Order: sequence, then C-alpha cells, then structure tokens
Amino acid sequence: MFSDTHFHYEQITRGRGVSGEAILKDLVARDTFFAQDIGTHCDDLASRIEALEEDISALRAEDGEKARSMLYLSAGIWPAPEAIVERNAQVAALESEIARFQKGDGLGKKIVSLGECGLDRHWNKDGADGRDSADFTPEMLEGERELFQMQLLLAKKLSLPVIVHSRDAAEETLDCIKNIGYDFGIIHCFSYGINEARAFLDRGWYISFSGSVTYTKKSRLEEMRSLLNFVPLDRILLETDAPYLAPSSLRGSVNNPVNVALTYQYVADMRLMCAQDLSQIVDRNIKALYRL
Repeated sequence: MFSDTHFHYEQITRGRGVSGEAILKDLVARDTFFAQDIGTHCDDLASRIEALEEDISALRAEDGEKARSMLYLSAGIWPAPEAIVERNAQVAALESEIARFQKGDGLGKKIVSLGECGLDRHWNKDGADGRDSADFTPEMLEGERELFQMQLLLAKKLSLPVIVHSRDAAEETLDCIKNIGYDFGIIHCFSYGINEARAFLDRGWYISFSGSVTYTKKSRLEEMRSLLNFVPLDRILLETDAPYLAPSSLRGSVNNPVNVALTYQYVADMRLMCAQDLSQIVDRNIKALYRL
C-alpha cells in the first residue's frame, strides 16, 4: 500500500544516517507495491544499487525478495551548475550507464524512467542552496535548458517516461517539452497552481504531490483543496521526495518513504475519499505509466 514514486535512497541511508534496512523492512511490512529510487547525477547508478543491495541482503530471505520486487530505479541529471557546464559529457555518461546496467542482472534492469531532470530557477540569495548569481547568467540558463532537452531526447530514444523537476520555471519547462515534443512522464513535487496543472495535464503528463502540500497555510487551504481536486484521479501520483519535505507533523526531520502514508491521508481528506482507495488508484496509475 501507499506507493512512493520518488525518493533518494542513497542520500537517506548514506548521507543522512538513517537505516536503510529498517526502511526496507517497514515498506515490506506495509506490503508496498512500488517504491522508486531516483537519480540526480550521471554516475550515481552504481552507488545507489550497491546501497540497495547491501540493505536487501541484511533482510530475511523472504523480506529481501519482497523488497527487490517493489523497488525500481530512475537515472537522470539534476541541473546543478557543474552538470550544466559539462552537459554534453554528462548526458553521454548517463546514456552509457543506463545501457550498461540494463544489460546486466539484478536491480539495474529495473530502470523504468529517466530523471530527475529539468529546470530550477529558485535562488536563495542568502546562499543556503549553494548557488549564487554566477549560476544564473544567460549562458547558464540556456545551458540548463539544453541539459534538460538533451535528457528529454534521450528518454525519447529509450522510450522511457521522464521525471521532471520544475521549480519557479513552469513556462520555461513547458517550452522545453514543446521543443522536443515528448510528453511522457511526471511533473514531480508539483509546486504550481491550477493553470499550470492544466497545461501539463493537457499535454498528457502525470502530476505528483509530495509532503510539501501538507505545509499549506490556512489562508491558502481552499486554493490547495481546489488544486488537489482538479487533477484527475487517473493522473495523480504521490511521493516523499525523501530525504526532503517530510510531512508537516514531521517537518524538519529526515524524510523517508514510510512517511508517504501521511501525504496520502492528507490528499485523501482534501478529496473526501478513503486513503486506501487513493492508494489503489495511484497503484493503477503507476502500472499504466511504467507499463508494469
């Protein structure tokens, strides 16, 4: 139950000190249908698979097999400044890595999407996100567009759905998608309004909501309710984006895929439906999107 379409496993288990074995054990106990570990660097597939395999091997044999059956992978390049500058080499490396693992055995054969990739035009002027004005020059912004479009082209070549990161860049994201003409995938961690949702939905995209929807202020509650009810049930997905964006009751803590249940309950309440029914609907959407 309560599938999670988006989390960063290696960052949770290696970078943030949370037990990967415990996370997998909990997901197995909850009879989770689908959990997807997301890539953000051109060369992180090997380390992510190694982390997953290590924690799977620590489980009982039966639990290990269940964990392996529910886990899927994505591979992509987040638009960090260094990736933008080195975009040609990095996209070539990404394609090579995907091909290498898909030819092998084990979890590497379960790469079912490309991403996350996209545009991030958010800049904290205090420097908390590690970027500064030099990362937002016209040349860098154009390079970011090129990096995204190159990955859309690669996804098209491989017939894979795309997991799109789009922050403060709705129109630019749509422009890139229109330029390539490939409408197949997820707008993850959706942070826009109904008009933007309509534009993506009209082109065939799925919309995924994270724990950030639970942060909605009372003054904007009806606006969020309208958005969550606007997205058709056959196009809605939910995610953690772990290790970030823990739901409001856990805000500030390291997020993990188990917490997606809280987001399901929040969205279900906003749509006046049962969380278990929403879970079954999301599972159907995942099966359709990833052709499982």
